[in-house]
Amino acid sequence: MTARPVTAVIRTEGLTKRYGRLTVVDGVGLDVPAGEVFGFLGPNGSGKTTTIRMLLGLVSPTAGHAELLGRPIPGGAQEALAEVGALIEGPGFYPNMSGRRNLTVFDAAGPGGSRATRPERIADVLDRVGLGGIDRRPVKAYSMGMRQRLGLAAALMRRPRLLVLDEPTNGLDPQGIREMGTLLSELARDGTTVFLSSHLLSEVETICTRAAMMAQGRLVAQDSIERLLAPTGRLLVDTPDTDTAVAVLAGLDGRHAVHASGRRLTVELNGLPPEHLNRALVQAGVRVRELVVERRSLEDAYLDLTGGSGDARR
Repeated sequence: MTARPVTAVIRTEGLTKRYGRLTVVDGVGLDVPAGEVFGFLGPNGSGKTTTIRMLLGLVSPTAGHAELLGRPIPGGAQEALAEVGALIEGPGFYPNMSGRRNLTVFDAAGPGGSRATRPERIADVLDRVGLGGIDRRPVKAYSMGMRQRLGLAAALMRRPRLLVLDEPTNGLDPQGIREMGTLLSELARDGTTVFLSSHLLSEVETICTRAAMMAQGRLVAQDSIERLLAPTGRLLVDTPDTDTAVAVLAGLDGRHAVHASGRRLTVELNGLPPEHLNRALVQAGVRVRELVVERRSLEDAYLDLTGGSGDARR
């Protein structure tokens, strides 16, 4: 049977989870398009993991509706999850077995894993996650980063249409985080949608194409990374001629508040294009070493949207 096309691989409306009087997830509406690396962002305790567990049919919602790959959850979970790879709450493996043996057992236990292609698929996913040279050591001797990579390899074994990852950079060094970003971008180009949950906003803003932000169980933003990282309206100028630059900018029309710190100037644009200010500086003989339009980080955007509120939820 031909798979039906799905434009949104994850869709929720009013998704809610309560435990007694505590509302952990409150009316979340997600819309994750196919082919994206989608960041599901927010601090630990903001409701991300509970939302993911509802999406995967591991927890029943108190209210609301969820769809995964066009199928209702939890009713259609069995059919939908056959095309989903997931790594949530840390990878779980048999500690006395090797990584390769663990992947063999994992593939044999689930639906749709062809025995004939298993050795080839294991070799492929280990290469993709940077464990191609893995030896016969038991998993209990692995570092946390190696276990995280092996967990990702397990999630990729059946070449899923949707990959759901909860804090996948845990235990990875900076090089490993960069490699993870490259791999996820490659998977998206090959047609796998990646849904990536993380509290480390600064580490994922270069990986994701779209993102949703959670705070205290609620969705506070959902947009493209480009829009979330909008310009602040300020210009950053690096020049050794600080005093001259301040005088030039102050004399333009009086609208440009300027703050100087060493060789660095922060200038309020107030609607004028940055090239206008750059031209005035250059014509006055100011040596401009660098001129950059300031943009928000995801952390800045989150704090702006939430007022810096903290979280204490799962």
